[in-house]
Amino acid sequence: MSCCSPEGHCSTSETEGTQAAGITTVYSVTGMTCGHCEKAVGSALSTLDGVTDVKVDVATGLVTVTSDGEPDDALIRDAVDDAGYELARRSAASAAH
Repeated sequence: MSCCSPEGHCSTSETEGTQAAGITTVYSVTGMTCGHCEKAVGSALSTLDGVTDVKVDVATGLVTVTSDGEPDDALIRDAVDDAGYELARRSAASAAH
């Protein structure tokens, strides 16, 4: 079984061939420097209602949130702040899927 879907999406995770559906929003978060930061921000955002997937890239400072509906930026900001980091801005790279 290939890890790539017919559409060309590749995955090595346990959910091979699946992609989170919904609205994907990219945020810039400051203060992240390591794997612990990645886990802290990811865990904080994953607990929010409607959030179906979170990907954190410490190297770029970008956090990609996939949600069932339009995310509440204030709730996202509060969760990031509570984790000890700062939500700098919402990126223009956000899109609906």
